Amino acid sequence: MLVASLAFAEVRNCACDVAKPETMEARECGLCREAENQPGDAAVFFLKDNNPRKPNRWLALPRSHVHALAAMTPEARLALWNAAIEKANTLWGDQWGLAVNGDERRTQCHAHIHIGKLLDGVETPNFAEVNGPAGILIPTDGAGFWIHPVGSKLHVHGGEQVTEFVLMR
Repeated sequence: MLVASLAFAEVRNCACDVAKPETMEARECGLCREAENQPGDAAVFFLKDNNPRKPNRWLALPRSHVHALAAMTPEARLALWNAAIEKANTLWGDQWGLAVNGDERRTQCHAHIHIGKLLDGVETPNFAEVNGPAGILIPTDGAGFWIHPVGSKLHVHGGEQVTEFVLMR
C-alpha cells in the first residue's frame, strides 16, 4: 500500500512558479512546462496522453498557469469545457466522456481534463443533469468528477477521487 501511495505526487501545494524556472523541474509540474511552451494567444490546448497505457486518451488544458479549475474565471473555464467537448465529439461522437481526478489522486499540478471514449455500463444513478457546459459546477471538496452526454443534456457524476477509469484507456 505504501508503494502505491508513492505513485501519486502531492499536487495540492504545488510550488511551481513560472517566474522561477527551477521550481518547474518536478515531475508533477510536467503539464505546467507544456503550458509554458504553448503560444501565448492560445486559451486552450490539447495533448495526447503520454502514458503508454492510455493510447486513446487526450488532455485539454488551459494555457494560463493554473492549478485548479476552480481558480479559473468562469469565462475561461467555460472556454475550456467547450473546447474539451468539441474535441471529444470529434474523436468519439456522442460516446465521449470527460474526467477530472480529485485533488488526492492527481499526479500533475496544472489543471487538466481527461478526454476519452466513455466505457459501456459505467453510468450510475448519482449524477446531476445540466443543460450544457455552463451548468457544470466544480466541487468545493476536492473530489473528482466525470461528465458525459445523454441526449441534449450532460450528466455530471461526482464524489470520487479517481474518475478517469470510466474512459477507455
